Amino acid sequence: MSQHHTSQEIASQPACWERVLKELPDHAAALPAPGERVAVIGCGTSLFMAQAYAHLREEAGLGLTDAYPASEVRPHRAYDRVLALTRSGTTTEVLAALDRFAPSVRTTVVTAVGDSPAAAAAHHVICLDYADERSVVQTRFPTTQLMLLRAHVGHSTVRALADAETALTTEIEPELLGAGQISFLGAGWSVGIAAEAALKVREAAAWWTESYSVMEYRHGPIAVAAPGRAVWGLSSLPGPLAEQISATGAHLRHPRLDPLAELVVVQRLAVELATAAGRDPDQPAHLTRSVVLEPTG
Repeated sequence: MSQHHTSQEIASQPACWERVLKELPDHAAALPAPGERVAVIGCGTSLFMAQAYAHLREEAGLGLTDAYPASEVRPHRAYDRVLALTRSGTTTEVLAALDRFAPSVRTTVVTAVGDSPAAAAAHHVICLDYADERSVVQTRFPTTQLMLLRAHVGHSTVRALADAETALTTEIEPELLGAGQISFLGAGWSVGIAAEAALKVREAAAWWTESYSVMEYRHGPIAVAAPGRAVWGLSSLPGPLAEQISATGAHLRHPRLDPLAELVVVQRLAVELATAAGRDPDQPAHLTRSVVLEPTG
């Protein structure tokens, strides 16, 4: 693996995951309690982690959990808590969203910067500064926060931990490295992981990627499958769908690891594709660490 900051941060994920799970008792009181009506907000990568968490929390029967882009929040709904996911704590839309909820709504911010504006605006702060990144592209911070959130709702993290090291060394198939287009498929909570996988390769390598829920893939998107392209399942695929994909000539990768560990492999692919294309995966074109918008009007 090349030694971009991104590569080093990808490689540190097993240690970050182990640490955050040990810290769960310290953070539990700041996270949504059973029965609370929760809105989870974020932008980009953080939104996709929010979507995964929302599914896991509702699946565990812990209460209504909506996930929104921070720019699309619905503060008029009767929420007990807002959970904001923001690495930098400076994203304009997140700060604006936190300001729109009534004072009676408890707010928790999960961030890598404990003295950020978002942290200052929240009732509770979970600071995962050891998972912060020098790279613009997020890798270890979002996966570390999702490990914490998974564990808090009682979703097993045993397989993810066991698969983490494997994800750093498993071979990336030549068909993926040579694919001109990649579609990522997920189901349940891994729909959010599939969306993040597509974003990671797109932003780091400027590659043509898409993401869909497994059963939605055959409702149109399968039309782009062809030789020289790939489909990557982050959750198991029904046999008939796998056969249909294979019949297109596209390379099909079935999931081998926990979805979060599969995402680590995707992150490695993003770096490899970016490097091969002469792009800097630490600093992709047109991107910054945080989106801070100038006031209008």
